[in-house]
Amino acid sequence: MKRTLTRGILLTAVSGLAITLSACGSDDGGSTASGSSSSSSSMAEESAAMASSDAPFGAGCSAVPTEGEGSVEGMADDPVATAASNNPVLSTLVTAVQAANLVDTLNTTDDITVLAPANPAFEAVPADTLNGLLADTPTLTTVLTHHVIPGRLAPEDLAGTHTTLNNDEVTIEGSGEDFSVAMDGTVVGMEASVICGNVQTANATVYVIDQVLKPAGM
Repeated sequence: MKRTLTRGILLTAVSGLAITLSACGSDDGGSTASGSSSSSSSMAEESAAMASSDAPFGAGCSAVPTEGEGSVEGMADDPVATAASNNPVLSTLVTAVQAANLVDTLNTTDDITVLAPANPAFEAVPADTLNGLLADTPTLTTVLTHHVIPGRLAPEDLAGTHTTLNNDEVTIEGSGEDFSVAMDGTVVGMEASVICGNVQTANATVYVIDQVLKPAGM
């Protein structure tokens, strides 16, 4: 009788322990699944944010060709001066770069940021001033190299004061997808805005702007 009672108590204890362990295992599994789901969601959000930050931005990007060598995808394979020459939005800039003999310099300099004036930026400069600038190679070189910053600047690093290839400084204000250079920093005295930013070429990150910048002392 005593042996039977003891055996019954042991069986009850073992059954209770088994149920407890099973319940714990079930809780752990639910927690792991929840953690995995949360982790996957977080990774997806991070990937989406990275994809967004890598993409060009700005209303002016709509003027860039959607296919061919002058498109965003086409420009990515070429060095910056060559890439710009394939983009009709930057044809006047290319003419200026050729006049200053800067094609090789821009194409062979690794990791730079180019603030590239679009055609309307040059059109805003009075014709006599622009023609005089294109005919004055030293001054033209000073102006163009003022638009080039050593190092590739991502949008989150663009705001601030940067030393240019001309060894002077340019100050860019803003954040997100809204960046500008103050009116006293442009040739015609109007604020310059980034109209198509974060365009990649083989050796540069390009921010297309709507005014021609003015070096200090000009």
